[in-house]
Amino acid sequence: MKTSSSKIKKLMIAIIAITTISACRKDDDTTTTPTKTNVTVPAVYSKIYGASSITSDGTYITIKTSGTPDHKSPYYPTTNALYEAYSGTTFGGGTFTKNPNKIATQNFTFKIPVNPTVATNHSATPLGAIGVALNGVALYNQYAGPNNQVLTSEINSFDKYYGHPTAISQYHYHVEPLYLTTVKSTKSGLMGFLLDGFPVYGPQEENGTTVTSSSLDVYHGHTHATVDFPNGIYHYHFTADAPYLNGNGYYGTPGTVTQ
Repeated sequence: MKTSSSKIKKLMIAIIAITTISACRKDDDTTTTPTKTNVTVPAVYSKIYGASSITSDGTYITIKTSGTPDHKSPYYPTTNALYEAYSGTTFGGGTFTKNPNKIATQNFTFKIPVNPTVATNHSATPLGAIGVALNGVALYNQYAGPNNQVLTSEINSFDKYYGHPTAISQYHYHVEPLYLTTVKSTKSGLMGFLLDGFPVYGPQEENGTTVTSSSLDVYHGHTHATVDFPNGIYHYHFTADAPYLNGNGYYGTPGTVTQ
């Protein structure tokens, strides 16, 4: 009986030891999936005050906007607080001719590269939104319609801040966004970004020099330091002469815009 009792004791100790080791191994094998954290958005994008949200995944900046201007316009419905009958001087110097369209809320999602680089093959800018202004309004290229139809017939329909809406109620700027260059910022200030991630500046350099198309490359930009990018960056400029914002296409590889 004594021998049997001793064996039982040893067996119980062995079972306890095995159970403990097994439990420890189970704890050691347990892995925790790391929680994905939001990537910090570079401070310069905080200047896009018209965005409803701005996020980054480290590769792209995603900017969501309603696409509606924060300034008055005769293109708002008369019931809107921002409606104002036309007054001012047209961009083309002619008589204002209002188009039949109205401003309405859009649902833009602009996705642009965080670190833009020059493209190997430069793609043409399409009709529609090619970038976003600081107030969330879409930026358009120098054409009025298919087959590279020039803006001449549309210029006198721009409101006093040099924008107008399309037939689908999408307000946009083809030329200098006057509200941004004279009210919210300056003629040399940052105006927004094109879809390739490169910034757009107003029609003057920081020293007050007026920029013309002849002083820019075929994509309507050049490279040097700016207040926002002190180490230098390629950037576009608005100019008073055609092509106003963009020339032979995107300098970099464009992201996307959906609505």
